[in-house]
Amino acid sequence: MEWKDKPRSTNVEDRRGQSRSGGGGFSGPINIPIGGGGSRGGLGGIGLILLVVFFLLRSGLLGGLLGGGAPSPTNPYQEGVAPPVNTSTDDMGEFASVNLRFTEDVWTQLFREANLGQYQPTTMVLFSDYVQSACGQASSAMGPFYCPADGKVYIDLSFYNDLQTQFGVEGHYAMSYVIFHEVGHHVQNLLGVTDKMEEYRRTVSQTEYNRLSVRLELQADYLAGVVTKHLQDRGDVLQPGDIEAAINAAEAIGDDRIQKQSQGYVVPDSFTHGTSEQRVRWFMKGYESGSFDGANTFNIPYEEL
Repeated sequence: MEWKDKPRSTNVEDRRGQSRSGGGGFSGPINIPIGGGGSRGGLGGIGLILLVVFFLLRSGLLGGLLGGGAPSPTNPYQEGVAPPVNTSTDDMGEFASVNLRFTEDVWTQLFREANLGQYQPTTMVLFSDYVQSACGQASSAMGPFYCPADGKVYIDLSFYNDLQTQFGVEGHYAMSYVIFHEVGHHVQNLLGVTDKMEEYRRTVSQTEYNRLSVRLELQADYLAGVVTKHLQDRGDVLQPGDIEAAINAAEAIGDDRIQKQSQGYVVPDSFTHGTSEQRVRWFMKGYESGSFDGANTFNIPYEEL
C-alpha cells in the first residue's frame, strides 16, 4: 500500500500516553473481534423499515435523517468550527491519519453524488490501553470500535500487531480494512441506520437483535469494500497483495473463526458480526460495486446472507 506522502486527515485526536481515567463501564460501541446470533428467515417489517431508511438515499430524501436523531459529528469544513489537531508524527499515527483521509475523500464524493448533502467526517481517536468515550470506558482488548453517541472511531494502533500475532494477518492493508469498516459504521450512523438499530434493541428479542447486528456488521464490511474500490480506481494507493490482506483480515475475525480459536467450538446463535465467509463475501461485494447499490443486507433472508 502506498500511503507515505499522501494527504492526512485533520480529524484525529491523539490520546496515546494519557493515563487511564475513571468513569462508568463500557456501554456498547460496535467493535470488530467479538460475536452474537439469530432466527430463521427474513426480517419482515423490521427489515423493510431499515431498507427504507438506508435506500431512500437513492432519491435524496434522507436530508432530515442527517440532521435528526443520529449524533452529528463535528464537520471540519463548517465555518467557525476548528477541527481537531493531529499531532501524531510516528509512522502508525500517520498511517491511520492518511487512511482516515481516504475515507473522507470517498464518502464526500459518494454523498454528493447521492444528493445527501455534505458528508460529515468522523473523528478518529488514537489511544493506548484505555480510553473514555461517550459510550463509556473501553480497553484496547476490545479492539477498534465506533461510538455512535459521539460519532468517533476509537483505535489502539497496537491492534495492527494483534492482526499479525493473534490472527496471522500480514500487510498494512489489513489495518486499512479495519479502519474503513469502523468508518462504515459512521456512514450508517449518518444515514439513520444506527438509530433504528437502537430502537429495535428495546423491542425485539436478544436473538433477533443479534441477527440485526450481523446485518449491520456485514453492511459495514460492504462499505469498507466500497472505499477499497475507489482507492483501486485512483491507481496510486493499492499494491499487489493489498486486497488479499484485507480478505485475510475479514476472514480472520469472523465469529466462527474466533469462537473456534477461543473456545474450541462454534455457537452460530451467538454470532453478531458474521462468519469468515460472510465477511469476505460482503467486503468483496462492496469492492466489486464501488457504490451504495447492493449494500442492503436487511432485506435478505438471514440464511442467505
